[in-house]
Amino acid sequence: MIDWSTTKAAVWRPYNSRLRAVKYYDPITLDDLLGIERQKERIMENTERFLAGEPSNHVLLWGSRGTGKSSIVKALLNHYAPQGLRLLEVEKDDLAILPEIADEIREEPYRFILFCDDLSFEKGEGGYKHLKSVMEGSIELPPENIRIYATSNRRHLIPQTHGDNAGGGVKGGELHLGDALEEKISLADRFGLRLSFYPISQQQYYAMIDHLFPEVEDREQLHIVAQRFATEKGGRSARTARQFWNQYAGTL
Repeated sequence: MIDWSTTKAAVWRPYNSRLRAVKYYDPITLDDLLGIERQKERIMENTERFLAGEPSNHVLLWGSRGTGKSSIVKALLNHYAPQGLRLLEVEKDDLAILPEIADEIREEPYRFILFCDDLSFEKGEGGYKHLKSVMEGSIELPPENIRIYATSNRRHLIPQTHGDNAGGGVKGGELHLGDALEEKISLADRFGLRLSFYPISQQQYYAMIDHLFPEVEDREQLHIVAQRFATEKGGRSARTARQFWNQYAGTL
């Protein structure tokens, strides 16, 4: 059993069929995340409402890779853990265990984010149905102390094809989607807060570099080296800025 009074986060380990308490936390803070102020404001507001027992939403963070989607969830834990926030991470392949995890923690006096990172489903996969049961319940109400926070590169989590809208059309002057497309969109619709993340500009990238290298005096040369690194990587992102720091910290 996890002692949540001393444990801030846990991960599900399917091989051992148990939750494992996290011992080594990523120290990232909300102040470390630059260029996503709008997203931070919205998700912090939702999380504070959740902690206060007020109406709040499940959250889907979707968009370009390396833009801070996962980092913002880890930063939320570091910021709000003293107020009773706890984090549980479950991989997509283990979503079938979600209802049982929910049963285990629904009586705990803490507020839990069930974190599903890099969530998406291919054609024929049915794991998303387990998400629905935790988010909206079945004959039993969903747990009041649990919210799903998921990240994805896809806006609707499930790929869409032209054939999905077969059977759709205009009826009585209104556009009706095909049944297959309705089913796919219905999962994303259950996330009341959906935040989009887009590729960063050059100025935003330089601001991240400056934040990571405050001691470097020659900013122009720093930016030249950082831009060369981003070009070699194939694009600018918060992840690229962090990888640049990993390579050049203490040498520039």
